[in-house]
Amino acid sequence: MNELERFHACMAYQEVDHAPFWNWGPWEETAERWKREGHRPDVDQPDRECDGYTAAAWFNPTPAFERKIIAEDENTISYVTSEGSVIREMKAFGGSSMPQFIRFPVETREDFRQYWRQRMNPDLTQRVGSNWKERLQSARRPDRPFFAWGNLWAGFFGPLRNLVGVERLCELFYDDPAFLEEMMDADADFTIAVMSQILDVVAVDAFWFWEDMAYKTAPLVSPDLARRYMFPRYRRVVDYLVGRGVKYFALDSDGHIDPLIPVWMDAGINILFPFEAQAGMDVLAVRRKYGRTLRMFGGVDKRTLAKGPAAIDAELARLKPLIEEGGYIPHTDHMIPPDVSFQDYCHYMARLQETCGKRWSRPNLPIACC
Repeated sequence: MNELERFHACMAYQEVDHAPFWNWGPWEETAERWKREGHRPDVDQPDRECDGYTAAAWFNPTPAFERKIIAEDENTISYVTSEGSVIREMKAFGGSSMPQFIRFPVETREDFRQYWRQRMNPDLTQRVGSNWKERLQSARRPDRPFFAWGNLWAGFFGPLRNLVGVERLCELFYDDPAFLEEMMDADADFTIAVMSQILDVVAVDAFWFWEDMAYKTAPLVSPDLARRYMFPRYRRVVDYLVGRGVKYFALDSDGHIDPLIPVWMDAGINILFPFEAQAGMDVLAVRRKYGRTLRMFGGVDKRTLAKGPAAIDAELARLKPLIEEGGYIPHTDHMIPPDVSFQDYCHYMARLQETCGKRWSRPNLPIACC
């Protein structure tokens, strides 16, 4: 089987030559630690046996905002991000630390309308370049699944959070739902417009929403609010894409998402990830509760990788029945933290490969985006 055949067979609970498995890479600090421990990224590739996919991730604000430094001291730097927010972050490994958000690009309706006119034109010639069709056709390999990855800009909470911030967004559900719905409808229109162009050129195996709308113990909005405001927009996007031949719809949200799962499933979303264990998300429990209609990615507790081989073996043994059942692709429940040694990471990848029934065979890296 090739990777495309294996992906579809796994998602359909059919027989596979081995269970597909992916890898979620290390934080910057983790990669630096591994280099100190002797890792040579150009030679040592413990994830080379992972299944792969290609993706189009063409949903970001375009043109991007110019990175502009606002303030700087010995330890921190404040600057304008590519999305237009102003953030303060630590200079050491700023990309993997939680930044402080100082200002968001949208404060008023007119701010939003101007932002959308200037940055969210769906025309792929303007967004990507005149060769976007050739790039798509090259990325749509016959042996690998191809995903349309909404990145941080396809969804009805996450993208809005990028514009106005978490606190303001949560308030808008109560204080100004008309403004909220205007932004949601704009993103639905944008998503459909981008996808209509992509689907004119290539087939897409799955479309990915991005939300990140939950903390450790609960979602940031209630299921009732999600069903009232977000559900109709999900349904509109999903129904359009189903009509264009897309079969799978994945949604990425960290945190404790269990109360929202019925809303998402009713909207036609049939894959969720990454199921953070430290937020109480257990893929085995989710399968028991929601059945085979819901497929899953992730769910391997990244914290076990720091506890050594015995803990790693126990975690993969715990997940083995779900791997064998299908409808599930294992990988860590987020990026690998710096308390994980390179030796233990290598042990994890070897045992994951073994658990999924994969023999050591090839040197390529797992993921590529066009």
